[in-house]
Amino acid sequence: MNPWRNGGLLKRALDLTVALVLLTLSSPLLVLIALLVKLTSRGPVLFLQQRAGRCFRPFFIYKFRTMVHDAPHKGGQITVGNDPRITPVGKILRTTKLDELPQLFNVLLGDMSLVGPRPEVWKYVELYRADYETILQVRPGVTDLASLEYRDEAALLARASNPEEEYRLRVLPRKIQLAKEYIRRASFWLDLSIMVRTPWILLGDHLPLRKRTSPLHNLGETDHHGA
Repeated sequence: MNPWRNGGLLKRALDLTVALVLLTLSSPLLVLIALLVKLTSRGPVLFLQQRAGRCFRPFFIYKFRTMVHDAPHKGGQITVGNDPRITPVGKILRTTKLDELPQLFNVLLGDMSLVGPRPEVWKYVELYRADYETILQVRPGVTDLASLEYRDEAALLARASNPEEEYRLRVLPRKIQLAKEYIRRASFWLDLSIMVRTPWILLGDHLPLRKRTSPLHNLGETDHHGA
């Protein structure tokens, strides 16, 4: 278990510093989004869902609500394509990933790191528990290599004849592979690269003629090892 050795104190210090700076700078945007969510659809501003944290400790992940308030009763946990449960404001938030901003509070609370394997719901953690014995030695992250590779996951799943099976048998094993790759190579420079590339790639996807690349492209290594 790496991140980044020495008990992870330096990584935790970076998490706290960057999260505080980002929350301060984005506070007007956070207030604006909260108002838009509240005024345009019924239900709470935040969506809370229990995820598996470091050492299998459960925690609630924070997101801006992007779906109708009774979404869990109208479909499964996987969101695909133009899911009718997504609100108009929610569609914009999901496309820009601004719905993830409240996870900076998860970072301050110590539930998450800025960079680390994305936290999963318990259903899938139990399905691949042996793999998560390794992955959950570190804090889950707001972004990671899988976040970059699967930035349009909902559209990908929408093309599958069985989205649940596609996620369980193909997408999730690849995410696990990337999570293990991150843990094996974790360093300050890798974290910095992922943090810088996350907004660049997300914004670039909405620009014409933007060429997509692997999340490991230009990170110094391209070999992948099975999960």
